[in-house]
Amino acid sequence: MQQAVYPFRIDIPQAQLDDLQYRLSRTRWPDAETCEGWDQGTPLSYAKALSAHWAKSYDWRRCEARLNGWQQFTTDIDGLSIHFIHRMSPNPDALPLLITHGWPGSVIEFHKVIEPLADPAAHGGDTADAFHLVIPSLPGYGFSGKPTGTGTSVEKIAALWGTLMQRLGYERYVAQGGDWGSLVTLAMATARPAGLAGVHVNMPVAAPDANNMDALTDAERTALAALEHYQRWGSGYARQQSTRPQSLAYGLADSPVGQMSWIVEKFQAWTDCERDGVRHPENALSRDEMLDNVMLYWLNNTAGSSARLYWESFHHTAFDPVELPVGCSLFPGEILRTSRRWAEKRFLNLIHWNELPRGGHFAAFEQPQLFVEELRRCFRALR
Repeated sequence: MQQAVYPFRIDIPQAQLDDLQYRLSRTRWPDAETCEGWDQGTPLSYAKALSAHWAKSYDWRRCEARLNGWQQFTTDIDGLSIHFIHRMSPNPDALPLLITHGWPGSVIEFHKVIEPLADPAAHGGDTADAFHLVIPSLPGYGFSGKPTGTGTSVEKIAALWGTLMQRLGYERYVAQGGDWGSLVTLAMATARPAGLAGVHVNMPVAAPDANNMDALTDAERTALAALEHYQRWGSGYARQQSTRPQSLAYGLADSPVGQMSWIVEKFQAWTDCERDGVRHPENALSRDEMLDNVMLYWLNNTAGSSARLYWESFHHTAFDPVELPVGCSLFPGEILRTSRRWAEKRFLNLIHWNELPRGGHFAAFEQPQLFVEELRRCFRALR
């Protein structure tokens, strides 16, 4: 089936970059927020500063060259063109690893972990921990194709990924994910496609145990309080994208500053970016890193197609028991948290559990060294 996989190279026409510059120069700004900080969304002053950096200092060709430094491919599965990075390890005995991003992320999230995972010996690690990496763009995201009909749910994507790994000739592999990538990865673990030996997630999804709600631990109380706060103050984006993604898409597809602000607000809210009592996204990620990620949405016009994954899957999260080996890494800035005893009710073969001292929702992006070590430790049991 190798003939169905085609080499891919990013080459954005200069006309698209010129159009971006023109739109940035013609931004019609809203009035400023009426409160301090980020409570009403991305502050006007920061949006203007980041937009000015985008227009005057940001270099897309740098990002393009970085991505093109890894082999990329596309393949058609069930009528969808799937884009993926395929980084083969120099160790022929490396364990194949499929990594899935979420929203508002992209393959950009993993640019700091690809080489240490694939070639640990060159980065102070043990060659026995090497992985062959397959990092796809979700359907409707990045350089993957956009579904033209309904039905591309988490479960559907999980099936697509199983086909992808078979097509690449991997008879035994493991999978990892965060955000939507976590749900896709756990859907794979539930469906158990041929060859999948185990999974790791950095956003484990497990429901509270109704049998012990009257004897909650401090960590469980904190998790429930965080969930209540998220539902009240932090879930507006999900309600919009899960109910009316098309209406949202008109504004974001037409305005680069709109697309930027929609995404960057989540970097502020979901990263571990508090320093001296102040939360600021640049405490976790650089301006260029955030804009690299924004560009994959802007250049591919995926505001609507990425949001539709919420319309497809946000209303029916699965909590099916998982018998396949599962590893979990909990970073303190994660938006949805669970406890080990809640997780053990769903993950019946929990092979790794660790609560990290720092990092947030975008674990590989924020704390690449910790992320790499978590995957190495988790999957040693499955080599």
